[in-house]
Amino acid sequence: MPLPGSTPPYGGEGAVDAEELAPGARAGAWELVRLIGHGGHGAVYLASHRENGRRAALKVLSRRFADSPEMASRFVREGRILSRLRHPNVVEILELGMLPDGRPYCAMELLEGRSLLQLLDARGRLPVVEALEILAPVCAALEAAHREGVVHRDVKASNVYVEAGDPPRVKLLDFGVARTAEAADAALTAVGQRVGSAHAMAPELIRGEPVDARADVYALGVLTFQLVTGTLPFWSEDPFELERLHLAAPPPKAGRLAPVSPAVDAVVERALAKQPGDRFSSAAAFLEALRAAAGHGARAAERTARGVAVHASVAADPDADEDQLLLAAEAEEEAARVLAEAGFSLDVRAGGIVLASLVLPESELAARAGRAGAVALAREVRDLVAGLVGPGARVQVCVHAGEVRLGPGDRRAGGALFRTAEWVRDAPGGFWATPQALE
Repeated sequence: MPLPGSTPPYGGEGAVDAEELAPGARAGAWELVRLIGHGGHGAVYLASHRENGRRAALKVLSRRFADSPEMASRFVREGRILSRLRHPNVVEILELGMLPDGRPYCAMELLEGRSLLQLLDARGRLPVVEALEILAPVCAALEAAHREGVVHRDVKASNVYVEAGDPPRVKLLDFGVARTAEAADAALTAVGQRVGSAHAMAPELIRGEPVDARADVYALGVLTFQLVTGTLPFWSEDPFELERLHLAAPPPKAGRLAPVSPAVDAVVERALAKQPGDRFSSAAAFLEALRAAAGHGARAAERTARGVAVHASVAADPDADEDQLLLAAEAEEEAARVLAEAGFSLDVRAGGIVLASLVLPESELAARAGRAGAVALAREVRDLVAGLVGPGARVQVCVHAGEVRLGPGDRRAGGALFRTAEWVRDAPGGFWATPQALE
C-alpha cells in the first residue's frame, strides 16, 4: 500500500461516507491516522502501530461487501494467502482481524511509487530490457505462490506496484481472487463464474474449467505484450467479443507495433497459447525463455558501467495533415541519424520516439567530457528537429546520465539509465538535462 503523497493502486481519495472511520480509531494493534483512499470494495487508511510506531496501510471491507459471505471470505482468504507467501516481491501482510462492527480489516506494508498501469499511462511502452526488470520479480512472486499451491488468476498491470530503484522494487498485489488447492476454496467460486480481469483472462478461466499455474503464464503473456507495445493483445468494448478473442483469435505479434525481435514475439505467442499444454509450464520457464530471446540469458556475463542517454520525442498535432505527419517522421529519422553518427546506440526507435545511449569512459575526466558532449548534442538534436517540424508538432529532448548494465558485446541489458519514466519530462523550450547529466 502506498505512502501518503504517492498514487494508490486502489483508487483516489473519495468523499466521506457514513462508514468511514475517524482518525484515532483502533483496529487491533493499529491506530488510524487518516484515510488514504477508497477502493472497489472498501477503504484504505494510513495506520500507526500503537507500540512500535510502524506505519501501515489498513484496508477495511465496506459494510455492503462484509454482509456478503463470499466477499468477506475472499477478503479474509487474501490475507491468509499473503501471510503464507512472505516473499520480497509480494506485498507483506502485518495483521488480519475484525472490527467491532464485524467488518474484516487487513494491515499491509506501505509502498512508495505507483502501479505499473500508471507507469505505462505516463510514458507508454517500455524497451524490452526495462520490461524484463519488472517481469523478473513478478515471475519470482508467482513462482513463490505456485509453490504454495496458489494461482493468482488476476495478474495485470494495475496489480503490480513499482517503486524507484536500481533495479526497481516490484510488488505483486491483490490476491483477492487467487485460488488455492484446498477444497474449501472451491465453494467460493461457482461453476462458470468469471473471476479476474477480462482483458487478461486465460481461455480456461473463461470456460470455467480448473486452472493451474499456466493460467498465470497466459496473463504474463498479456502483460508482456502490453509492456512492450503499450496496448493489450485483445480488446473490445463488448465483453462477449472480448471473450471470443481470448478463446479463438490468434494472438497478434508485438513486433508489428513495437521494435520487438521475432524471438521475443515467439515467447509471447507461446505464453498466449489457447491450450494450457501449449504454454510454458511455469513463470520461471517463461522468464528464462524471454531473457534468452532478448539476449539477456547469461546474467553472469554482464558488467556495470556509466552511460549517458538522449531521449527525443516528436508528437504531431492531433489534427495534423499528411504533410505534417511526414515532417514528424522525417524529424524522427534525422534525430536517429545524428545520434547514430555520434556513436550512440539506438536502443528504441518507433512511434516518434528515439532513445539512444552511449557508454562513458571509466576515467572521470573523460566521462565528464562525454556527458558535456552529450548535453551539447542533445541541444543540437532539439534545435534540428524543432526546425524541421516547425510549430505544428511538440518536440521534447531529454538527456540523462546513469548506470547501465551491459551484456556480451556491450549489448544493453538494463540499468537506471533506461528507466526513462524517472527522468524524461516536459520542459520549457523542449529541452531538459538532468543534474546527473550536468555534473
